[in-house]
Amino acid sequence: MNIKKFGYVRVSSKDQNEGRQIASMREQGIEERDIFLDKQSGKDFNREKYQALKQCLREGDILYIHSLDRFGRNKDEILNEWQEITKQIKADIVVLDMPLLDTTKYKDSMGTFISDLVLQILSWMAQEERERIRKRQREGIDVALKKGTQFGRPKTVPTNEFYQAYYKWKSGVMTATTAIKLAGMKRTTFYKLVKDIEGQGEEA
Repeated sequence: MNIKKFGYVRVSSKDQNEGRQIASMREQGIEERDIFLDKQSGKDFNREKYQALKQCLREGDILYIHSLDRFGRNKDEILNEWQEITKQIKADIVVLDMPLLDTTKYKDSMGTFISDLVLQILSWMAQEERERIRKRQREGIDVALKKGTQFGRPKTVPTNEFYQAYYKWKSGVMTATTAIKLAGMKRTTFYKLVKDIEGQGEEA
């Protein structure tokens, strides 16, 4: 049987560095083309490179992961994916920072029981950590809102230049293109403000 090694690497955002994880994969002798990298949240397994990796896995292959939280953050989905890979595809999984989570070893019933127990605990911890992060983010946003911090794009407000250009355009003194240049705005911004103030006039 031609056994292949694959590595899976995940970081939560594009500005995070995946170098340490990739280096650990190379130490296992995994070729660059067989290392799959996703740059997105671990909330679920709907990730492009991870799904491509699963299509490559065959019976007897070995999937290496740096740590369980790089695999995923949702307890039930972690367990489901683990079972699908090890039981249905019949590939092995090695979690590098947790030696007990190595399905190439401990094939006897006691070893399997211990591995399953550790997996349950660690997957629960991964989910709990994600929930804590979300709670801290929500608390931070709530505090910022109370302090008057505005989120999202700043609201565009009409300027004196806009009003001058708007009235000259409406009175036929200049074209819309000239008015937009006079207002010093993008076309979409200019027309949005026009819609806003004319809408207010209709409501009045």
